[in-house]
Amino acid sequence: MKKEAAFSFLILLTAGCTVGPNYKRPIVDVPGAYRGAPPLETAQQRPAGNTPQQASAEPSLADQKWWDVFQDPQLQELIRTALKQNYDLGIAATRILQARAQLGITRADQFPAVNAGAGAQNYRLPQSKFSPEFDSNFNQSNASISWDLDFWGKYRRATEAARANLLATEWARRAVVNSLVSDVAVAYFQLRAYDAQLEIAHRTLASRQQSLELTRTLADGGSATNLDVRQAEQLVAQAAETIPNLERLIQQQENYISTLLGQNPGPIARGLPLTEQPHAPEVPAGLPSTLLERRPDIREAEAQLMAANARIGVAKAAYYPDISLTATAGFASSALTSLFTGPAGFWALGGNVTQPIFAGGRIKSGVRYSEAQQQEFLLNYRRTVQDAFRGVSDSLIAYQKNRDYRQHQQELLVAAKDSAQISEDRYRGGAASYLEVLTNETNAFQAELGLAQAQANELLSLVEIYRNLGGGWEG
Repeated sequence: MKKEAAFSFLILLTAGCTVGPNYKRPIVDVPGAYRGAPPLETAQQRPAGNTPQQASAEPSLADQKWWDVFQDPQLQELIRTALKQNYDLGIAATRILQARAQLGITRADQFPAVNAGAGAQNYRLPQSKFSPEFDSNFNQSNASISWDLDFWGKYRRATEAARANLLATEWARRAVVNSLVSDVAVAYFQLRAYDAQLEIAHRTLASRQQSLELTRTLADGGSATNLDVRQAEQLVAQAAETIPNLERLIQQQENYISTLLGQNPGPIARGLPLTEQPHAPEVPAGLPSTLLERRPDIREAEAQLMAANARIGVAKAAYYPDISLTATAGFASSALTSLFTGPAGFWALGGNVTQPIFAGGRIKSGVRYSEAQQQEFLLNYRRTVQDAFRGVSDSLIAYQKNRDYRQHQQELLVAAKDSAQISEDRYRGGAASYLEVLTNETNAFQAELGLAQAQANELLSLVEIYRNLGGGWEG
């Protein structure tokens, strides 16, 4: 019975209790639908048995793999290279290794520490006026165990916090992947927009140079004035001055993409033209409640909150006694040959209880500090959730409005080109001045450049929707 009682007491000491609050996911205000999301199907359009709630629960764009969203083969290759070589992603991976090692260090405090040692000492004191010559030998080997019992859960709460920090670093890495996939796509689409604008500028420059030569010929024959020639030269210069700036933007964009790929600045291979990039006219956003599980930055913020919540328990455990057990056993002898014989053995058992009495408010302040940190991470979590909902809404609105803008820009370009052609015909027929040609040619050139950027903005908005919905990190 005594052995059973002692064993039960030991289990009680090691199990103990765990002070501090247990984690519960905070309640956040989740909207029923994203602002800016496409309206649900009407009752006439909806298939039988498909309720509005079912329609809104359709798979989100974020559920698709990034290679299904971005179907340009060259863009896919760039993203794969970035995922292998990007330095930010590599740094995030090493932080996971650090957090995993820190978890092992923290968790080790829950277990006994066992040490072993051996020693030998031989010394001789010479003869003196007051003492004879003296020789002594001492040999020893021992093993010791020390155990700081986690009766109040201090080490278990610290391990819980370390495990949550590891989880936070893992979600932080996924957040880097989410951003990296989107950053490469955004940079690539913007690069293709610059390419399209440069092609427009070269084509326009060649056309205007031909018009300039024709105007000079007309001026030599007396059918045009020097003013017409100068205005035609303005059109040439306007197209020509656009080219160096676009070439600068292209090379700088290539440098930026190279950096995302973890490479030195250099040229970037192209794939599909901007106008051939596939994308759906309507983007399914899914249910807002799923964003809490999908967005890696939200999950990271929640893991940080979990760690802060556990550290409150660590701080509160300082109010209670520290209970530690120690045990030492070994052999000691003056002769090495008799070191491990029965009479040479020794052992010692002990325990220690330390109760804080007065610490000048240190413990109380430590608890308050941990509680304040927990409140900070709670507010950060709620802010992250709110920012995520706003980001999705902003990108959905941007996609819809950029699509509308691109459609209007196409109409503007058609009208501007028609006006430019009519002005050219009127000028050749002597019914208009070259100033009218200059104005309408300038408007057409700007409208064509604007359409290329509008097409890019539509694609960039799609990428932002994918990023804000938390897509890309699972690939």
